[in-house]
Amino acid sequence: MHVVCKEHLELAIDMFVDEYEDAPDIVDLEVTKFSGWDPPPHCERCSAPGRFLVI
Repeated sequence: MHVVCKEHLELAIDMFVDEYEDAPDIVDLEVTKFSGWDPPPHCERCSAPGRFLVI
């Protein structure tokens, strides 16, 4: 699972495919909210807000 900004989305997809050899699901965190989970406040690669969840 990766939480990334738009700039790092492609890298997160590549990392997911390399690890799981399958295509990930991508969730736009500006559209979807989870009741039991709060996403990290920033991208795992930089200080930009995390916008996408790659799972």
